[in-house]
Amino acid sequence: MAHAEIKTVAQWARGTDWRLSLQHSCANHALVWITRGQGIAVIDGVRRGMGVHNALAIPAGSMFSLDLGKTGFGMVCLVPAGGPILMPDTANHLRIRDVANQNELTAIFEAMQREQSNQRDFMDEALNAQAQLMSVWLRRAMIAYGTPERPSASTRLMRAYAALIARDFANGRSMAVYARALGVTPTHLTRVCKQASGLTAADMLTERSLHAARDMLEAGEQPIGQIAACLGFGSAAYFSRFVLQHTGQTPSALRTAAAARPVPAHTG
Repeated sequence: MAHAEIKTVAQWARGTDWRLSLQHSCANHALVWITRGQGIAVIDGVRRGMGVHNALAIPAGSMFSLDLGKTGFGMVCLVPAGGPILMPDTANHLRIRDVANQNELTAIFEAMQREQSNQRDFMDEALNAQAQLMSVWLRRAMIAYGTPERPSASTRLMRAYAALIARDFANGRSMAVYARALGVTPTHLTRVCKQASGLTAADMLTERSLHAARDMLEAGEQPIGQIAACLGFGSAAYFSRFVLQHTGQTPSALRTAAAARPVPAHTG
């Protein structure tokens, strides 16, 4: 993606809830703007309640999940990592109470939607210019609404654990190996993870592997054995049992169902 892009949260999920509800990471920075309903986000291992007029900045590479339920609605601006548009390097959850600030951000999102819909010359430059404005809005909002606090020991542990999973989940290591790398016992990691995120430490690792498995199965025709090897499974049979256990379907059935699924409409 060479330029900033705008989507609804539903389009971001590409018509499948698991793409956002399972723990995973995104190659781009994301700013999510919730305009209807309530939901839950888990970012870097910390659970957050989301509501109307909440803005959520998710740095590229951060482990997260997002569930707005059936009635929730939001927009997301995706910003290429490593580009000129400044985005925070830690997650920020902002509750925007001022109506003028709410309207200002909504107007930026709507302007970006129009650019994508019209497909005029220099669209990429216009989208990036609007994303620059969004970045300014975000940094101002972080000053106005942010509550900078020294992270607790449990938050620091969760950030470290989430970062390790994001980096190493495809190695096939157990949760206990991650705990040793972090200098804590598996019991302690599980207790802190459950309190902070609502997930056990093992569940968080499982979700990341399952997201990658489903994504690779639905992305193309790569042999199932190769996918299993890429994700650190000892055999294709073990991988198939893992997928069946957590989805109720075999890898082949998931792939077939995905191929038959209608492609959701894009904003552009």
